[in-house]
Amino acid sequence: MDMDQVSESVERLSARCCIVGGGPAGVMAGYLLARAGVDVIVLEKHGDFLRDFRGDTVHPSTLEVMYELGVLEGFLKRPHQEYRHIGGRFGGISAEIGDLSHLPVHCKFVALMPQWDFLNYLTEEGRRFPGFRLLMQHEATDLLQENGQIAGVKGKTPSGAFEVRAHLTIGADGRHSVVRKQAGLQVEDLGAPIDVLWMRIPKKADDANYTLGHFVTGKMLVTINRGDYWQCAYVIHKGTFEQIQQRGLPAFRNDIAEVAPFLRDRTAALSDWKDISLLSVRVDRLRTWWRAGLLCIGDSAHAMSPVGGIGINLAIQDAVAAANILAEPLSRPNVTTEHLAALQNRRLWPTRWTQALQIQAHKRVVEPVLKGQVKFAKLPLGIRLLNNYPALRRIPARLIGMGLRPEHVKSPAIRA
Repeated sequence: MDMDQVSESVERLSARCCIVGGGPAGVMAGYLLARAGVDVIVLEKHGDFLRDFRGDTVHPSTLEVMYELGVLEGFLKRPHQEYRHIGGRFGGISAEIGDLSHLPVHCKFVALMPQWDFLNYLTEEGRRFPGFRLLMQHEATDLLQENGQIAGVKGKTPSGAFEVRAHLTIGADGRHSVVRKQAGLQVEDLGAPIDVLWMRIPKKADDANYTLGHFVTGKMLVTINRGDYWQCAYVIHKGTFEQIQQRGLPAFRNDIAEVAPFLRDRTAALSDWKDISLLSVRVDRLRTWWRAGLLCIGDSAHAMSPVGGIGINLAIQDAVAAANILAEPLSRPNVTTEHLAALQNRRLWPTRWTQALQIQAHKRVVEPVLKGQVKFAKLPLGIRLLNNYPALRRIPARLIGMGLRPEHVKSPAIRA
């Protein structure tokens, strides 16, 4: 085969904007830009969105964005659970620590919805606009560069290679981002002392709607109501999963039962270590989120801890801000490095402070509990104050539910 034939075998595409990664940040950014009349290609390396144990908590800040877009009613018709209060069990004592009922939004609750349903819904809405293209099984492997500027991406599909040429490339491909690696962007590792083990445990029809967090001395578990099962997150010291495996599966099942006794009669559902998925927690952020022709958002720009379940919502806020700032210059197209720097300047402050709060939660709550330094003979002072004084619960509710700089949709809209 000669070189001309090799060249012809490459799928060649073009768009004003190419977004790498079909997660919440990528799909939302693609939807918003297409809604503004921008020609967008979103690349997703998998064939579907069906992957367990991804961020599933849709907070009031994101629900408000859905309201502003006019798609909230349809979204809430999808199966989901609603949490209007945030609480936990501390050594067997229940306490409420957050009350979302006072938030200045239309949905005063956290919606729990599998991420694949969330992404499928956004994709359906995006396809109402002619500029929205989602390409599944298109894995970006490298960047196209011309004259010192990023000019698109190249990658592979099951049927061969492809290239997408674009005025702007957005990296939204997560904490293991190929885009940021190939762009040579510097990452600042802020450290994370924990990992998380995710698993499914059956739910009984008469199970109470147990609070999210369960704490006993030396152990932490989060239970998320998934309708017919509990999605559980067991928090461990970083790098200790192998030691837990060496103790054996029966010992691990007993650990689950000790921290959440109501699950004791069904931990046998964990019959193999394959039933348990390890999430290696990272907290980091890029020093610079952009290069000429390239921007990173979401976990690609700043990997978040699962503390507070806010990662997906911070990524959505990035996408909204990106569309607000970039839709108009992309329509010309005339996106400059000043536009990209403006996006980072706007989103860096809430990112930095949110990560700082997560790191403090690791140091002051998670680590002391896992090290057995908190005995829970009674509620810790901070939890006791929140539980006893309802007005104080508005503070964590605001931080978790709305974040530090909630974004509002200001990008234009064409007729669908």
